[in-house]
Amino acid sequence: MDLTTEIAGIELENPLMPASGPLVGDYEKIMYIASLGVGGIVTKTISTKPAEVPRPCIYGTRNYVMNSELWSELPPEKWIREILPKLKKDLKVPLIVSLGYTKEDMEELVPEVEEFADAFEISTHYIGKDVSIVGEIVETIRKYTEKPIFMKLSPHIPDPVRFAEIVKKRGGNGVVAINSLGPTMAIDLKTRSALFGKDGYVWISGPVIKPLALAIVNMVSRVEGITVIGVGGIRSSEDILEFLLAGAKAVQMLSSALIFGKDIYRGILKNLPGTLEKYGFQSIREVVETSLRKREVVYEPRHPKIDLEKCTFCKVCEMVCPYFAIVVKEKDVVVDENKCFGCGLCETRCPTGAISGVFSSE
Repeated sequence: MDLTTEIAGIELENPLMPASGPLVGDYEKIMYIASLGVGGIVTKTISTKPAEVPRPCIYGTRNYVMNSELWSELPPEKWIREILPKLKKDLKVPLIVSLGYTKEDMEELVPEVEEFADAFEISTHYIGKDVSIVGEIVETIRKYTEKPIFMKLSPHIPDPVRFAEIVKKRGGNGVVAINSLGPTMAIDLKTRSALFGKDGYVWISGPVIKPLALAIVNMVSRVEGITVIGVGGIRSSEDILEFLLAGAKAVQMLSSALIFGKDIYRGILKNLPGTLEKYGFQSIREVVETSLRKREVVYEPRHPKIDLEKCTFCKVCEMVCPYFAIVVKEKDVVVDENKCFGCGLCETRCPTGAISGVFSSE
């Protein structure tokens, strides 16, 4: 099975890379992640001064990570003089160097790291909502390199499509979508306090933000000439295919490795060929080249159909139905079509797949 893909002229052996963050924060960490088989590496974001990170800084559940992490806590000199030269020598996959944040930072950093990078990823997390500033940053970087430039889109940007258009117009190659979402907050009831973060505010990432990430990837992928790298909520080989169908050519993942363990990279890549085969694809490039179908909007309800052989009569459908249209009896499930709105919630919540006809065919 062919897992290769291409981003702005860079060939990747497979579409999965780590996202910028703590797992790619120094040489040893990066080399370990590379050993798990990823198609490329992205560094932790390097800026002109080391970050002062308050501790604790990472909070995890099975569905999301909240963090108050910043950019690299290492000074740029350590990256430039030690880490990046060693990676250039030892790394066997393409290296995307993540930098932040202002055009003044780019003036200082890009000339120093250009020789080590196969491409650049630029975080826009702290530059506000003015997309014209993004264009100025791209132009500044382009003065010092001909290598691909990917601008990382934070979800607070009000117009993702305009963001991508500006990136392309000013000389960029692509967009990485999306960064973590915030501000968010965790509250400790025992101490009556915000759990962590400056002023109690932190960022959220992981599987919980995947639906938002998919939508934004699809939006920006419609901008002609833009290469999209999808990130935000990936935790399985199926998720990779969804992002590729949405319009990405490659993906990044980090939060799920914090939640489920670092070996998740190896596990996802092991499952990827079988997942391609399961859904009728012969290669990653075939997924990338497949147009995402969008269903015709209809306004008449489609009512749920119950497969009584699959049904365990658990009553989940009855309990969750917002229209009080389902009644579960001892050996039967009755749908009152006069009450049923055709919303589809019952079908998506059925634990045994016994309900069809609203989202899916019978």
